[in-house]
Amino acid sequence: MNGKDWLQREVLAEVIGTFCLVFAGTGAIVVNDVSGGAITHLGISFVFGAVVAALIYALGPVSGAHFNPVVTLTFWYLGQCPTRRVCPFIGAQLLGATLASGLLCLCLGKVAALGSTLPRGGNWPQAFVMELVLTFILMLVICGAALHPGAAPGMAGLAIGLTVGLAAAFGGPISGASMNPARSFGPALVSGTWQAHWIYWVAPLLGAILAGWLWQILYPLKIKE
Repeated sequence: MNGKDWLQREVLAEVIGTFCLVFAGTGAIVVNDVSGGAITHLGISFVFGAVVAALIYALGPVSGAHFNPVVTLTFWYLGQCPTRRVCPFIGAQLLGATLASGLLCLCLGKVAALGSTLPRGGNWPQAFVMELVLTFILMLVICGAALHPGAAPGMAGLAIGLTVGLAAAFGGPISGASMNPARSFGPALVSGTWQAHWIYWVAPLLGAILAGWLWQILYPLKIKE
């Protein structure tokens, strides 16, 4: 199999994975609203963490299971993602998120802004700090679980999924606990909810790059060709 064919498979895996992440995660928010709170906030947090863990095990062997533009960019910054993958992966992630939000809108209607991420009470500085710190924590866990050769085999999905669920549980009411520009982009595009959307690109990127920079100090990595 040539490199082009393999890249196409990786891109497809990123589309599917991000679609599933957004459909299940933001779908839980929408269903919670439709059902009058049957899922609850902690239930939504569990869904996000569980779907991330499951997708890492299912699609990680194909694409590395990024499903998040800032993960792709941070891995590129660390030399762990070839440049030729960066734009196709990010495009695939945005496409998967948009398709998921579109299907949710078609099935359930434009309820709860389709799970769009918004600062609590319009307090964007508070949301910015929350997104930056949460993404920093998540990216540190991703680096440790997925990149360190001494990490326990097969535990990356569990570690990363638990971190996503934990972050959503305590950060969700403040900022939506996105930590993922694609996860925020899909619902915003389909629902037309763009208030303070820039936060969900800038803060996660800064948090992730900061984590990557610190990780490179803690454990210098060899660059992948």
